[in-house]
Amino acid sequence: MFQEKEAQSDQEPEIERVAVKIKALMLGLDQAGKTTILYRMKLGEVISAIATNGFNYEEIKYKNYDFEIWDVGGKEDIRPLWQNYYKDNPKAIIFVVDAHETDPQRIQEAADELQKLMNLPQLKEAPFLIYANKHDLPKAMDSSEIAEKFNLEGFKDQKWFIQACCAKTGEGLYQGLDYLMNHFDNDQAE
Repeated sequence: MFQEKEAQSDQEPEIERVAVKIKALMLGLDQAGKTTILYRMKLGEVISAIATNGFNYEEIKYKNYDFEIWDVGGKEDIRPLWQNYYKDNPKAIIFVVDAHETDPQRIQEAADELQKLMNLPQLKEAPFLIYANKHDLPKAMDSSEIAEKFNLEGFKDQKWFIQACCAKTGEGLYQGLDYLMNHFDNDQAE
């Protein structure tokens, strides 16, 4: 989308890009790194985060996009409240997985929560960006291992992408946003 500014005298008109707004929900189990990711992208630094009991909201301006990100707490007793956030039809879901998780029950719990979201009719059109956070730690699961353990191959009609990342260094975070931008750029072109 382009908007032309009014030309002054005999100068060439300037072209101004209008930002595309994307509402995204950031979900995942507690301690996966959602809040650290959000503020790493917003502030460019790591903040001391405590468990989110409600939500955090920030706008992340990146290239020609304005990502309105709602980071919603992931504790078990808060997860039923997720439905209050996705009923407003978010354009994208960012699901954060602790790629360094070693507890099989927690891995299955994260897989179950992601599958529930991917099966919701109101989220069928939303692309899922899955951040595999803490991938820099020893023995972290890689993308193919996460796809297998989370049974993502079974979601052939759902658009999803796994991006390895490290919230503390910022590695991989913007590549994830690039995936979402490419998705929306391709949608607009169709």
